[in-house]
Amino acid sequence: MLNFSRWAVAAILLPLVLGALCAIPTFLPEATVAKLPRVMQTRVNLGLDLAGGSHLLLEASTQDVAKQRLANMEEQVRTELRRGEPKIAIGDISSRDGKLSFMVREPSQVDAAVERIRPLTQGAGLTGQRDFNVEVVNSSTITITPTDAGIKNAIKSAMEVSTEVIRRRIDEMGTREPTIQQQGDNRIVVQVPGLQDPKALKALLGQTAKLEFKLVDVNANPSEVAQGRAPVGSEVLPYPTNPAGVPYIAVKRQVMVSGEDLSDATQGYGQSNEAIVNIRFNGSGGRKFGQVTSQNVNRPFAIILDGKVLSAPNINEPILGGSAQIAGSFTVESANQLAIALRSGKLPVNFAVVEERTVGPGLGADSIRAGLIASIVAVVAVAAFMFFSYGRFGVYANIAVAINVLVILGVMGILGATLTLPGIAGFVLTIGTAVDANVLIYERIREERRRGRGVVQAIEFGYKEASRTIFEANVTHAIAGGIMLALGSGPVKGFAIVLLIGIATSVFTAVTFTRVLAAHWVRTKRPTEINI
Repeated sequence: MLNFSRWAVAAILLPLVLGALCAIPTFLPEATVAKLPRVMQTRVNLGLDLAGGSHLLLEASTQDVAKQRLANMEEQVRTELRRGEPKIAIGDISSRDGKLSFMVREPSQVDAAVERIRPLTQGAGLTGQRDFNVEVVNSSTITITPTDAGIKNAIKSAMEVSTEVIRRRIDEMGTREPTIQQQGDNRIVVQVPGLQDPKALKALLGQTAKLEFKLVDVNANPSEVAQGRAPVGSEVLPYPTNPAGVPYIAVKRQVMVSGEDLSDATQGYGQSNEAIVNIRFNGSGGRKFGQVTSQNVNRPFAIILDGKVLSAPNINEPILGGSAQIAGSFTVESANQLAIALRSGKLPVNFAVVEERTVGPGLGADSIRAGLIASIVAVVAVAAFMFFSYGRFGVYANIAVAINVLVILGVMGILGATLTLPGIAGFVLTIGTAVDANVLIYERIREERRRGRGVVQAIEFGYKEASRTIFEANVTHAIAGGIMLALGSGPVKGFAIVLLIGIATSVFTAVTFTRVLAAHWVRTKRPTEINI
């Protein structure tokens, strides 16, 4: 137990040295850390309650998911019936009452139409149900109705996509270590440390960034459009900047090109030095945009963002370059936010801010100061107790505690973990309990000496017998910490992370590292008595 080769000593000391080195950037200014090699930028980030920042609770409008699924299914039905052979002619598709219905012009083709539509439906998770039911009504009318299981599965998928899109948008803002977590079935918690003004964040996350290009229905009756009515196959959308003075416009429901066909979006300036958004389509999007504009020269088309028409310019000539511009009375800031939203992808559902909090940096500074004071008091009290109780071996334990603190910070930096106020509580708790293992070992050494064993044998048996108890005790702590990490969120998870890291590092430093120190002392000094 006390015989360590040079390779064994090196294998024990190397991870401790590396962990301590990785903790150093945490104590340096951010400007200094930015100049270090990337591998050394292992800084522990502060959470919202320590660094200050913004907290938003977003709630999704699940009705939008159902509407979007109907719109997507309508487009797929049109394409499928038009593409196959023989082509199946249908009447206008109605989307009233939350379901699609249309009439097949040739009754003999009803069964063929159903056979083409059914493959467009999918299984709704593991429920055994389809996401849409396809039925024939009145011998020539087909209805496509979304199922409850399909809607639930779509909402779950939309929330997963929304969480990732929100993360990409916040990363584009240049913020560090945001916390983005789904809460319940239709809510997302967003915490951005260091961001004191949530207005820009709310504006960015409030945009669904659903970009669509649709043809304007030039045959619609202006008086009916002004009253919110549109012909079958068209829809009325808000158009606040309409040059005609009517705040509405009728557009075809069929989407020519969507934001999913974009490859890039940047803020720029137009010919009159107004702020615009330059967009570039991917390969398929560029081909679709060029084809549509070629087939509809001298017709107006609408640029629609989140259900509102930004502009409706005329197609004077085919646009074949795979790029376009979006103008709409933007400021430089709003154009940049729209570009970020388009680059990061559209949100599949609209979100509303239902809770908003801003934590000032002063409160975070007070928390850090209180945490530092608590940590210092804990370290000093534990160090004094160990020294006066166990002498030389107490010094070994204190050295292990100091290294343990650095290694915890180093591991947190490597993992990119965020330190929160509950994390500081876990940190202080780890310091207080880090010497538990040493107390067990040293008391067992005392007991072995009282039984008459020699110095070397007492130390060997002390470490050997106590290690089993230490391992079992920390396994129970780790299980509790693992449960908190898996089931908890926010502050609970921050506490669990620090606790689990502290358990692993404290066992290693308290048992293995102090045993190396004790072995070195025995080998060099050859003591005949232990002052413990």
